Amino acid sequence: MSRKPKKGYFVKGHFVAEGSELDLELKAELKGTHDASRTDLKRESDALQDLGKDLLTLRADLFQRIGLPDKLADALAEARRITNFEGKRRQMQFVGKLMRKLDEDVVAAARAALEEQRNGSAADKLLLHQAEHWRDLLIAQDTAQAQWIAQYPGTDIQQLRALIRQARKDAPSAHDATVAEAQGLAPRKGRAYRELFALVREQINATHTETHGSAPSDDPAHAAD
Repeated sequence: MSRKPKKGYFVKGHFVAEGSELDLELKAELKGTHDASRTDLKRESDALQDLGKDLLTLRADLFQRIGLPDKLADALAEARRITNFEGKRRQMQFVGKLMRKLDEDVVAAARAALEEQRNGSAADKLLLHQAEHWRDLLIAQDTAQAQWIAQYPGTDIQQLRALIRQARKDAPSAHDATVAEAQGLAPRKGRAYRELFALVREQINATHTETHGSAPSDDPAHAAD
């Protein structure tokens, strides 16, 4: 079987493959800034190659938001499926080649999506803080139940009240909390405390979805709250 010819061009009788170090060097020479540009272009090429690898770990919703060209999206999907080391390495070289052809705004969108996945969006964090606030308020104040039900009428009232009662029973005493704090430990929370947080967060997220059309992503950092 004949091998598919590489894309490139000839210079003084020598073939230069697109994306190779020699290709980058020649392009730098054409720009008239050989030494500095060669280093810069190589650094940029490596950064885009690494960006392509990072995109393999991106959540589906964030991945779709970037608006990558179909050819690159398909190449990344194929790279995810490949388990053979050498096959994956070659596929990622192809991904890197396609990454170098991206417009700057698409590259910026890809980096922003990865940053959002690492740190969580501002909206995600706000909703999680709201859930934490409501959980603590419901446990601390009887009047908070009526406020919550008025704002989130779709809540299972019996389940809510049962979780609040159990969370109050499971709450550590003032003495236990003081001892834990002295030892540098967080007071131990019961199962009802965690389930109440999950219930509150689910209702807040559902309301957010109805209002804005999309649900915020889960933040693993708060999964055990």
